[in-house]
Amino acid sequence: MNLFMKTICAAAVATFFSAAMINDVQACMTYEEYRALSKHMESCKEEKPGTDGTVGDTEKPAEKDSPQVKGDTPPKIQLAILLDTSGSMSGLIDQARTQIWKIVNEFAFVTQKGVTPEFEVSLYEYGNSGLQGTEGYLRQIVGFSTDLDKISEELFKLGTNGGSEHCGQVIKSAVEGLKWSELETDYKAIFIAGNEPFTQGPVEFKDACKLAITKGIIVNTIHCGSHQEGIDGKWLEGAQLADGSYISIDHNTKVAHVEAPQDNEILELGKKLNDTYIHYGKEGEEGAKRQEAQDSNANDAGQGADVNRALAKKNSQYRNAAWDLIDAIDEKKVKLEDVKAEDLPEALRKLSKEELAKYIDDKRKERAEIKEKLNKLEAERNKFVVAKRLELAEAGEESLDAAMIKAIREQAGKRGFKNEG
Repeated sequence: MNLFMKTICAAAVATFFSAAMINDVQACMTYEEYRALSKHMESCKEEKPGTDGTVGDTEKPAEKDSPQVKGDTPPKIQLAILLDTSGSMSGLIDQARTQIWKIVNEFAFVTQKGVTPEFEVSLYEYGNSGLQGTEGYLRQIVGFSTDLDKISEELFKLGTNGGSEHCGQVIKSAVEGLKWSELETDYKAIFIAGNEPFTQGPVEFKDACKLAITKGIIVNTIHCGSHQEGIDGKWLEGAQLADGSYISIDHNTKVAHVEAPQDNEILELGKKLNDTYIHYGKEGEEGAKRQEAQDSNANDAGQGADVNRALAKKNSQYRNAAWDLIDAIDEKKVKLEDVKAEDLPEALRKLSKEELAKYIDDKRKERAEIKEKLNKLEAERNKFVVAKRLELAEAGEESLDAAMIKAIREQAGKRGFKNEG
């Protein structure tokens, strides 16, 4: 799912650790874990293009020039994730399934000019021979959505099948097929991951990447394989054309998860959060079932997915106004007086409006109390994890979540997004 919203300055903490160790540690930390280690740093280093694949000069967020949010429209963070689902990519999909909530947690305390952004994610698959060849062996699975349970649900449905990977075509499809923000100050990015040459397919990748950046959409390329092989396959060039980052990962690696003393209590509170949701309307029961199902999927997936999901559910990015009455009222999507009894859970249908209002207030307070407990546990957990990571100090291949986190920290920071945690 850190926010990512400031460029991390390894030089600022080099007085404590060697640069090599910091790179190894940073690659497997969340933003909050890293802050717990280096909270004192206030300035950022300018980075030039290098062997890590980052393209373009890195700039500090311009405080004075940061755009103002107009009217009641919140800033947006829009991520389109394009996954290769050809036969050899099961490891990539597993990483996406298990680490999506870790990526989401990176946005827990991000703001732009003090305003919490709206967080939207879209999901595409490409390269699967089970898809229509006439459509380029690609599919938009979910358009831009704030329903993170839906994104998780679809990730767990994905399978792999041999096919042709048309990178240029799927990028062009995402650029033209999604409702991107028109504001230059919003963070808009495509993350495309795969292992075949970037040059395949009928759409020239150069044209697709240029089209993206003309609309202010950054294209980050994640090659599943060796760094040089990705460069030879034009993954680096694709990123360069659209102001993005190129990173190579081992898509078959199992992401290391540090177990912490706080994990059991975090998981228990994550379950209790579900009891504060009040489903309503046509989508209500389905939404509640999806929430439970994604808890189960995260629990079965391993690699810390269950803990990361429990923590993600306390954050503002986890929104369920489409089916949860509390979120719907708080986001002014519905008025309590307009809610019909038949749209409520059966146990609440006989309550008077006054009794229902009190029940909702009680559940809202209970949710807030649970979230506050989770915030404290997360802070304690981060300190433990930082210490453990330094103790292990293991170098390793980058994973999908680490690649995305590094890119977003830099790129969103340039647009005035900051982590206020």
